[in-house]
Amino acid sequence: MGGTRLELLGTPEIYKIMADVTKQMKAMAIDQYGGPEALTLHTLPVPEVGENEVLIRVEVAGVGVWDPMEREGKLIMGETYFPRTLGAEGAGTIASVGGQVTDFKEGDKVYGFGFQSPKGGFYAEYIVLLTNLVSRFPQKLSIEEAGALPVDGVTGLCGLEALQLSDGQKILIWGASGGIGHLVVQLSKRLGAKVFAVASGSDGVEFVQKLGADEAVDGKGGDVVAQAREFAPDGFDAALILAGGDEAQAALETIKDGGAVAFPHGVAPEPKPRATIKVHAYSATPNPQIFERLNTLIEQGPFEVAVARTYPLEEAATAQQDLKGHFLGKLALTV
Repeated sequence: MGGTRLELLGTPEIYKIMADVTKQMKAMAIDQYGGPEALTLHTLPVPEVGENEVLIRVEVAGVGVWDPMEREGKLIMGETYFPRTLGAEGAGTIASVGGQVTDFKEGDKVYGFGFQSPKGGFYAEYIVLLTNLVSRFPQKLSIEEAGALPVDGVTGLCGLEALQLSDGQKILIWGASGGIGHLVVQLSKRLGAKVFAVASGSDGVEFVQKLGADEAVDGKGGDVVAQAREFAPDGFDAALILAGGDEAQAALETIKDGGAVAFPHGVAPEPKPRATIKVHAYSATPNPQIFERLNTLIEQGPFEVAVARTYPLEEAATAQQDLKGHFLGKLALTV
C-alpha cells in the first residue's frame, strides 16, 4: 500500500500541481506608502485564480499618473494591504482560466484594467483579474500598444460618451498630446467630430496633427483662446479637459451656451464653466461593453497608441519619476 502511494506521489501530474502551487513571480511592489524608493523588486506568490477569473502572463504594463498616487497612499480604494503590487493596466497572454470561465481560453492575447485589483496589479509577471475587466484587443495593435491602452482608452471614451459627441460637432481637447488626449483625438475623428487640439510643445502640435486633429495649438505659447474662436466662431459644442489650470479655464469661454464640458475625476483644479454649460465630471468605468465599443472604433481604420518610452520591470520607479517630464503619449514597462 505504501509503495503504491509513493508511486502516485511521484507521477508527473502531481509534480506539476506542486510546482503550480509554489510558483513564484517577480513583482514591483511597495511594503509601505512613500516615494519612488518605496517601489522595489519582490518575489511573490503567483495569485490564485478564482472561478470567474483569468491568470494573465504579463508582457507589457502601462505607467500612468495614477500609479504614483497609489504608491504615495493618495489614491486608495478598498482594503489596504502590503506588499502591494502596482500597475493599473497591461496586456499579455492568458495562462489559465477559472472553472466558470467560457469567454477566454489559455493562449488568448488580452489587455486588462486592473486598477487597485485586490490580487495585485500589472507591475508583475502575472496578474489575476475578473473576466469583466479583460478583453481581447484589436489585432492591428502591438502588444506594447495594447498594454498602454486600457485605462486611458476607457477614460477617453467615457468622456466622449458623456459629452454625447456626434458627427459634425466641434470639440476642444485640452491636453491632446498626453496619454488620454492623443487617443481622444483619434476617437473623436472616428465619431465624425471636428477637433481643435491643445497640445504641449511644438512636438505635441505636430504629433496631434499627424493623428488627425483639424487644428492644433501649443497650450503653453500663443493666444489659444483667439485661435479657438477663429476655429469655432459660433462656439464649441463640447470640450474634454484633461489638465487643469488658468489657461484651460479661460478656454471654457469658447464653449457655446448649451454646450458641454467633461473632465475625469482627478483633474485639478477642476474646470468651472459658466452656468449655461453642462458639466460632466466622471470616472472611467471598465466593462465588456465599453471594451467592445473601444475596440470597434479602433478597428475602423489606422490607429496609434503612442508609447514614448519603455522600461524594464525593475525600472518602474524611474518610469514613475519620468511621468513628471515632457513626453508624448504613454510610458510602459516590458515584463
